[in-house]
Amino acid sequence: MDAEMLEKYRKAGDILARIRDEASSMIDVGVSILEVANYVEETTRDLGGEPAFPCNISRDRVAAHDTPRPQDESVFGEEMVKLDIGVHVDGYIADSAVSVDLGGHPDLVEASRAGLAAAIELVEPGVDTAELGGAIEDAINGYGYSSVANLTGHGLSRYQAHGEPSIPNRAIEKGVLLSAGDVIAIEPFATDGVGRISEAREAEIFSLVAKRPVRSPPARALLKQVQENYSTLPFARRWLSGDRIDYAIGQLLRAGVLRRYPLLWEAEGALVSQAEHTVIVTESGREVTTEAR
Repeated sequence: MDAEMLEKYRKAGDILARIRDEASSMIDVGVSILEVANYVEETTRDLGGEPAFPCNISRDRVAAHDTPRPQDESVFGEEMVKLDIGVHVDGYIADSAVSVDLGGHPDLVEASRAGLAAAIELVEPGVDTAELGGAIEDAINGYGYSSVANLTGHGLSRYQAHGEPSIPNRAIEKGVLLSAGDVIAIEPFATDGVGRISEAREAEIFSLVAKRPVRSPPARALLKQVQENYSTLPFARRWLSGDRIDYAIGQLLRAGVLRRYPLLWEAEGALVSQAEHTVIVTESGREVTTEAR
């Protein structure tokens, strides 16, 4: 990793840390969810970055991939709120999340935080990602909760918000060895449920995965808008403008041009917390780019 790349990763992380701390302090019972998401995304641009993905605000049993709908009028209740933010500078990404407890479950928040801290402490070149998963699981189990087995952390690269290596949230037999220059997002999820998520039918987030010709004029117009504004990074339906947006999205999904990110949720009645930082593996250890400085 050269000095220019490193500086852009650091700038994205600095922007994110500032926004994350300010936005999380806005979250309270009765506050507009769309207002918080708009604040995150607009302030990202004001500070010189761009959203790496739509602001995720997932509540209670929903672990990830929830973001406000167009003209969303929802407000926060007495819930377990996950705020997951992505910022990029010239394609170099920072990804971080915190949980805000509005429902009286502080230990569940601490469990995912402890899992994150335990994994970060181990990061250095040559460490097997399986060790990180074991540390996360042990820390979360110590609070009496389960880690979510089928959600993982992930690698970050230029304009790619989810890539290799995968960072497990439970002990596995063998992972991959970390190398200097790897950029990873470690994101434990702790739950009082079964420890596995499933996909809901609903999706508000999409990304471009292929460039193929489409016949429908609304679909062609939407494809052009996505290519010009979001490249391969995820985007929200509420970010789009034009005619017959839902129809155009459907056409592009059927053509295999777009992929959808359905809501990911635990069993009915369960709660999920999340904690996440972006970490660069250095020659001598690690640098957490999304910590407040």
